[in-house]
Amino acid sequence: MTAEGLVAALLADTGDEDWPARVPNRLDSVLAALPRPARAGVHTAVAALETYAVLRTGRRLATLDPDARESLLGSLAARPRLVPLLDLLKVPVMLAACTERMPTAPLAVTAPEDPPLDCTPAQEWPTRSTADVVVVGSGAGGAVAARTFARAGLSVVVLEEGAHHSTASFGRRAPLDRFTELYRDGGATVAVGNPPLLLPVGRAVGGTTVVNSGTCYRTPEHVLGRWSSAYGFRLAESFGPRLDEIERTLRVATQPLDVLGNNGLLALAGAERLGWRAGPLRRNAPGCKGSCQCVVGCPTGAKQSVQLSVLPDACAAGARIVTGARVRRILLDHDGPGAPRAAGVQARRPDGSELEILGPLVVTAAGALQTPPLLRRSGLGGHPRLGRNLSVHPATSVAGRFAEPVTAWKGVLQSAGVEELHDRGVLIEATASPPGMGSFVLPGLGRELRSELEDADHLATLGAMIADRPSGRVQGRDRTLVRYDLDPRDGDRLMTAVRAMGRLLLAAGAEEILTGLPFAPRARSLDELDELLTRTTARNLHLSAFHPTGTAAAGADPRRAPADPEGRLRGAHGVLVADGSVLPSCPQVNPQLSIMAAALAISETWMEREG
Repeated sequence: MTAEGLVAALLADTGDEDWPARVPNRLDSVLAALPRPARAGVHTAVAALETYAVLRTGRRLATLDPDARESLLGSLAARPRLVPLLDLLKVPVMLAACTERMPTAPLAVTAPEDPPLDCTPAQEWPTRSTADVVVVGSGAGGAVAARTFARAGLSVVVLEEGAHHSTASFGRRAPLDRFTELYRDGGATVAVGNPPLLLPVGRAVGGTTVVNSGTCYRTPEHVLGRWSSAYGFRLAESFGPRLDEIERTLRVATQPLDVLGNNGLLALAGAERLGWRAGPLRRNAPGCKGSCQCVVGCPTGAKQSVQLSVLPDACAAGARIVTGARVRRILLDHDGPGAPRAAGVQARRPDGSELEILGPLVVTAAGALQTPPLLRRSGLGGHPRLGRNLSVHPATSVAGRFAEPVTAWKGVLQSAGVEELHDRGVLIEATASPPGMGSFVLPGLGRELRSELEDADHLATLGAMIADRPSGRVQGRDRTLVRYDLDPRDGDRLMTAVRAMGRLLLAAGAEEILTGLPFAPRARSLDELDELLTRTTARNLHLSAFHPTGTAAAGADPRRAPADPEGRLRGAHGVLVADGSVLPSCPQVNPQLSIMAAALAISETWMEREG
C-alpha cells in the first residue's frame, strides 16, 4: 500500500520535520500485524481516498501541495457519510505517527530477571505425550488451575498459542511494536454489530494479564450474591478466602500517590471538588515506576502478571508449558457408557504439524472468545447457550485540555477509580496510554489534527466502562466471529458516563473537553456538553470493549448454563471450564481477580470430588 500521500495529508506534513517521513514505514508494520479483513478495509479506504483525489484534482495525494491536500480533506470532512471512512484511516496513522514523533526513552531502571518458567516451543515438544491434566491457555484462569493441580501432585501440561516474552524484552522495543505482537489479531479483534466494538485480548504466556492495566477489583458482594442465588453458581459463596489468596499471590495493594502521575491526580482533584467517591486503584504492581506501559508488557517487572507470579509456582511444582501450540480439539473417548470422556488434546505447531497430549482431564482456559470455538471443534458445542451470554464492558473515553502540561503518559497507566456512579453501572477510571499511543480522541484532520497532536501533553484522559447486559455471542469453529449489539439501556449509560467524565474534568480545571464525537468534538462548559449530547447517541462515540465473559457460563439450570455449578462442562466427563467464559454475568469490575478466584474454586472442588 502506498501511504505517503495519506500520511502527508492527515498530518499536514510540510517537510519541515523529519519524523513524518518515517510514518509510512511504521504504518506498514502496524497494518501487517492486523487480520486480513482489517487490512483489506484500510487498503480499500486508502484506494477510495486516492481515487477521490484524482477525480477532484487530477493528481494523487502525494503529488499535491500542502494547501491542496488541506482543501481536499476539508471537502471530505464536509460529507457526513465519509466521516467513518476518515476515522478508519486516522486510527492506524495516528498510532504510527505518535510512535515516530515521540520515541520512547530508555527507562532508568534495569529489568529484573524473571522467575524461571519451564517453557518448551511446540516444535521441540514430542508428537505424543501424556499428562494427568492438560490446561488450554496460560492466562488468569489457566495459570491458577495449573498451579492448583501441580501442587496436588498431578502432572500438568499447559498449552499456549502465544510466545513467552521476558520483562527485559519489553524494555528493548517501542510500545507500538509490542502492542501488535502481544495481542491477538495485532490488537484489532472486532465485535461486529451496531456499533462495531474494538475488543483487544492478549496472546502470550500469561494471556491478557500480560497486557491488562494491573487494576485488581474484588468481585462485588452483590455480584457474588446474584451469581449464587439467580444462577446457582454456588462456588461464588466461597470466593472470599480465595480472593484473599489471589491478592496475596499478586501482591495487590493500593497504588501510592507519589507514582500516580498528573492524570490520576487531576481525576482525584475533580472528584474531591464534586464530593464524589474516588481513590487510587488497587493494583498488582508493587514498586511500580510509573512507566505507563502496562498494556504492552510492563518493562520494569513491577506488574505481577501471572507469568511472573502464578506460573512460576506451577512450574516449581512440576507443571510444563508448551508455547506456540494452537489447540485444535479436545480428544474424546466414546467407548464407555454415558457421555464421552476427555482423553487429551490435539494441537497444531506453527509449521502445521500436529502433536497430541493424552490425559483424562482437560481444563479449557482459552478465554471467553476462544473457548466456545474450541468446544465446537471438539464435538462439544451442542449446548444452545454456548457462545451466547457475552458481556464485554463497553467503554469510551473523554479528554480534558488543561492550561498547564499534564504529560499523562508519565505515571501509572490506570491510576484512580471514580465510583460515584458504580451503583448505576458506570465505573470511571483515570486511564492514560503508553507513550506514542494516546491519540484516539484527537479531533480534526490535516492542520487541525497536527495542532492537536503537538498539544497532546496538555490532555488528561478518563475512561468509563459499563456493566452491560449480555448482548453478544461468539460464533464460529475454526475462525472466531464475535457479534455484539449494544443494548439501548447500555447506550444510555455510556452517555451518562461521557457527561460525568466531562463534569469531572471541568471540575479539575479543564478548559475544554474533547468528546470523541466526530460531529461535536469539543465543549467548553457543562451546558455546552449537555447540548452536544442531546444531538447524538452512544453509537456515534468512539467505543471499545474489554473483559469478555459469560460464553460458557456455569449454573444450576442445564437449559441456561453450558457448565454445571462446579465448572464442569455439561455433556462430557473430564472437561472443566476455568476462564472468563464461566462467569454467569458481567462482573461489573475489572475481572482478573474474579476469573482467578473462579478457577481456584473450580480446580479445588474437582480435587475434593475426584482427586
